[in-house]
Amino acid sequence: MPPKKSKTSDAKVPKTSSCKRKRDNENDLPAKVEEKKSAVESYSHWIMKSEPESRFENGVDLKFGIEDLKKCKNQTDCWDGVRNYQARNFMRDQMKIGHKVFFYHSNCKEPGIAGICKIVKESYVDHTQFDSKDPHFDRSAKKDAPKWYMVDVKFERMLKRFIPLSELKSIHLNHKADGGTLKNMALFTRARLSVQPLTQEEWDFVLNLENEEKT
Repeated sequence: MPPKKSKTSDAKVPKTSSCKRKRDNENDLPAKVEEKKSAVESYSHWIMKSEPESRFENGVDLKFGIEDLKKCKNQTDCWDGVRNYQARNFMRDQMKIGHKVFFYHSNCKEPGIAGICKIVKESYVDHTQFDSKDPHFDRSAKKDAPKWYMVDVKFERMLKRFIPLSELKSIHLNHKADGGTLKNMALFTRARLSVQPLTQEEWDFVLNLENEEKT
């Protein structure tokens, strides 16, 4: 579970697990609709959003940036607190050990991609759904029929430079016009999801930006 301290949007609840993570800022789509959707594409690269600045909910600080992940034991933590069906399905059904993740800072002064981590444990039940003291408690979830799942992520490295959302948006708009690599990037087409898939081409393009001067 996440850091021994509070985490991002789902900041870790003091006492129970060291896991606490970012919650989706998006309204959940109806369960029936999302449950029926099956993944058409298979992905192995992702963006996962978390909040690097303090925000309190029910007395719990939801802060959890990449620096917090680095401080965790073995620089590894669980990504709990996701309460959106599509984001959950990505974690539960598609994320595999070894998949690469861009750690994205959200809901902060300058949102953007800060570094890289990887999936080190595939989906398992998110315990915070059963904890009434946790900001991500879900009274409709039952231990014999859990609704929410999480994965474990491990810090790999910081990017050579922070890649801000403003830069990515500018590139996305240009690519929409000329058919470039980021024309359909989920960061803009599924903007409110806290867990988003990337194609291999999108991953490679964004990763290469760390070697370029910001324009």
